[in-house]
Amino acid sequence: MFDDALHFLADGLESPDWRRLGQHLPYDWIEEAVVCTHAVSIRHRRLPAEQVVWLVIALALYRHKSIGEVLDDLGLALPDTQTPFVSKSAAAQARQRLGAEPLQWLFERSALAWCEQDQRAYTFKGLQLFAMDGTTLRTHDTLDNRAHFGAQNYAGGTVAGYPQVRGVTLTALPTHLIRNAVFGPYSTNEMVYAKQLVAHIPADSLTVFDKGFLSAEILCALTEGVDNRHFLIPAKANTKWEVLEGDELDAIVRMRVSPQARAKCPALPEYWEARAITVIDSPTRKRVLLTSLRDRRRYRPADMAACYARRWSIETSYRELKQVMLGNAFTLRSKTVEGVYQEIWGTLTAYNLIRLEIAKAALAIKCEPSEVSFIRAFHLIQFELHWAAVTRSYGKLPASMKHLRERLVSLLNEERPGRQFDRAVKGRPKKYAARVLKKCP
Repeated sequence: MFDDALHFLADGLESPDWRRLGQHLPYDWIEEAVVCTHAVSIRHRRLPAEQVVWLVIALALYRHKSIGEVLDDLGLALPDTQTPFVSKSAAAQARQRLGAEPLQWLFERSALAWCEQDQRAYTFKGLQLFAMDGTTLRTHDTLDNRAHFGAQNYAGGTVAGYPQVRGVTLTALPTHLIRNAVFGPYSTNEMVYAKQLVAHIPADSLTVFDKGFLSAEILCALTEGVDNRHFLIPAKANTKWEVLEGDELDAIVRMRVSPQARAKCPALPEYWEARAITVIDSPTRKRVLLTSLRDRRRYRPADMAACYARRWSIETSYRELKQVMLGNAFTLRSKTVEGVYQEIWGTLTAYNLIRLEIAKAALAIKCEPSEVSFIRAFHLIQFELHWAAVTRSYGKLPASMKHLRERLVSLLNEERPGRQFDRAVKGRPKKYAARVLKKCP
C-alpha cells in the first residue's frame, strides 16, 4: 500500500529543479573554503570535508531531524556497498575534523556575492540600505560552553541557566540578506561587535542603527575613510547638542564627544556634527533622528522617517532564524564551543539561501521581498531538497523503498549511551508577568 502511494506521488508531481541552489552556492566555493582553511580530507572517507559542509547547512534546514536522518534522507554520504549507513559517531567526528573556519569562509564569500547581485534594484536614492542590530542564542550547558560564552547575570545575583552567544549582524534592509555577522561570548558588549562590522559596510550606503548604538566612535568611523557612507539613528532622551543652523524640526547640530570616549579613542574629534530631524508620530509622541545626510532637498524628513520605520522589519529576521529555522528549540544543536560556531555559520548561510530565493522570486513578480512569506518559502525549499534527493528518477523508487526498510531495521539496533552528567533541574527564563484583569461586579 505504501509502495502504491509513493508511485502515485511520483506520477502526479513533477520532480523539482534543485540546480538553482547549486548555482547560488557553487561547488567551487565549497572546495575553496575547505582548501583555504586547510580542512581537506586526505584519507578516502564517506564524509569528506566538502560533504560535511553541505551537511552543516542541511542541519540548519532540518532542525527537527537528527543528524543521521539528514544524512540518509538527503544522501549526503558517499555510497558504500559494505556500510550503507553512517553512524552518528562518524558524523560527529567528521564535523569535529572540519571545524568552523570553512563555514565562516563560505558564509562571508557567499554573503558578499549575494548582496551585490541585485543591489541596484533595491537602492534608496542611489544608496544601499543596511541595518545593524544584535541578538543572543542559547547553547547547551556544558563546562566548556559556560567558560567560553558565559551567561546573563540577573539583578538578584542569579545567573542564567544556559550559556549564551551574543552577536551583531549587518543586514540588507530590502532583502533581509545578512551581509556580515560577528558573534562570540555574551560578556562582550554589542558595541565591540558593532565596531568590527563598521569596516565591512560598503561605500554609497545608508546604515540604520538602533539608539543603543549611538556612539561617536562608531558613527565617526562609519562616515570617515570610505566615500559616501552614512548613518541614521534615533537620539536618546538625554542627548544634548548645539543647533548650528535650521529650525526645530530639521537642523544641523553639533555634539560634544565625552572625555571618556576620547580617552579610549584619542583619534576622535572634540565635536561631531549631524542633522537632527524631528518626527512626530502622534500628538503626544515624537522622536529625533540623527543622520549624516545633510541634503534637505534630496533626503526629505519624510524619506528619512520611512527608512527608519523599515528597520523594525529586521527584528523579524531574528524571529525567522530562532522560531522558524531553529524550530523554537531552546538551545542550539551543538554541544562544543567549536561546534556552536560551526552551527551558527551554517545557519546563517542556510538563512541567506532562503532569503536569496525570496529576493529572486520577488524580482520576477515585481514585488517587495518582504511581501513573500518566509515560512512558506522555507517549507518549499525543505520539500524540494528532500524530493530531489529521493526521487531523482522514477526508476529509483524500488531502491528508495529498500533503503527505507533497511533503515527501519538498523534503527532497532541503536542504543542510547549512558548518562554523562548528573541530573539537574534547569530553570526556564523568566517572562514578564501577565496582567490580570479584574471582573466587573
